[in-house]
Amino acid sequence: MILQYFNKKENKDQTIATDQYKIILTESSLFLNENNFFKVKNYKTSFEIVSIFLIMFLRKNLLENNRELYLKVNDKLVSMFISDIDESLREKGIGDISIGKYVKSYVKKFYFRITKFPKDNNVFKNETFIEYLKITDLIKNDDYVNVSRKFQDKFTNFINTS
Repeated sequence: MILQYFNKKENKDQTIATDQYKIILTESSLFLNENNFFKVKNYKTSFEIVSIFLIMFLRKNLLENNRELYLKVNDKLVSMFISDIDESLREKGIGDISIGKYVKSYVKKFYFRITKFPKDNNVFKNETFIEYLKITDLIKNDDYVNVSRKFQDKFTNFINTS
């Protein structure tokens, strides 16, 4: 009886999404702590890094063979991301009355970032990704080409290991 529960399709996409989201959070944290090219290391910077890696995962998932499954996975990834924003803002001390406004502003930022994100998966060679990094206002030097290469390398590494 329990085996049937674990073999259900909705559990498969939930499991994939959870695993991918854990990878995104872990690798984003490592990326933030390992590099010193960020202007500041705060919630905004963390949000931007997680957003970049999440968008990369969403795009990668659309290229997978089982498109129907990965559309569900993408939906669950975005849901987890929004829940994570809500929870982390609550931990920062934002109350119930104004939490919706803050979450809504971050979700709007995220969807804006999706529209500005380059369509090409080889981002470090793409001028659009450099423009995207300029929008985020994360980098303290003008070494956007090197930073975009580091993003691409990091993403490639954890895609290959997952």
